[in-house]
Amino acid sequence: MSLILHIETATSICSVALSEDHKLVAWRETRNPNSHSELLTVFIEEIFSETGKNLNELDGVCVSKGPGSYTGLRIGVSVAKGLCYALNKPLISVGTLTAMAYGAAEQLPDLDASTLLCPMLDARRMEVYYAIYSHKMDVIHSPAAEIMHENFFADLTEGKQLLLFGDGMEKCKPLFEKNREIHFLDHFLPSAKYMIIPALQKFKNHDFEDVAYFEPFYLKDFIAGKPHVKGLK
Repeated sequence: MSLILHIETATSICSVALSEDHKLVAWRETRNPNSHSELLTVFIEEIFSETGKNLNELDGVCVSKGPGSYTGLRIGVSVAKGLCYALNKPLISVGTLTAMAYGAAEQLPDLDASTLLCPMLDARRMEVYYAIYSHKMDVIHSPAAEIMHENFFADLTEGKQLLLFGDGMEKCKPLFEKNREIHFLDHFLPSAKYMIIPALQKFKNHDFEDVAYFEPFYLKDFIAGKPHVKGLK
C-alpha cells in the first residue's frame, strides 16, 4: 500500500488529500481566497488526526506544480519540501492542468473517445493557462499561456469535440458558446483529489523530484506590481 499526501494550492483553492493506493482516505478543501498560508498545515494536521495515521507512515508527498498563482504555488511547494526534508520522503509533482484533466475524466466516465479535454486557468485579462489531453490522458498540447480569441481552436476542432473547464473557461465562454464543437463543464475547479491517479503512476515509476532543487512550474515570469506603500519604490 502506498500512502501519499497530496497538496493543491496553485489557485485560490486550498486543498489537501490523503490516499492509499488509488483510494481517497481523507480530504480537506476551502474556496476562501488567500487562505493557503493559514489553513494548509491545519488541514494536514486534521487529516492525520481524523485517520489515525502518522506522518512517518507516508510513502511520499505530492504537490501540484503549476502553472497557477505564484504565491499559492510557493506556499504549497514550501510545505511539501519541508515535509519531505523532515520525514526523508520522496517528493512527487503533478502538473495542475494534468490533474484537472484526470478529474474531469473521472467525473465523466462515459466521455466520448473523440472528445478532447482542455483544462483552463485564469492568467489575467484574456490570457489563460491551458493544455489539451485525449480521453486517455495523452498530451495533445503541452501547457501554455495564450490570449484567447474566437478562432483559437479552429484547426483543432475539425472532427473533434472540445471540452473546456476550469476558472479560465468562464471568460472564454462568450468567445466559443456559439461553436457546436466546443462544450463547457461548469463549476469545475482544481482539487487535491484529482492528483491521486497521476501521483500513484509517478510513485510506482519512482519518478521523484530533487527536493533541494525543485521549483514550481510558473510558465510565465513573475512581474512584481508597483508597491503602494509611501516611500517604497
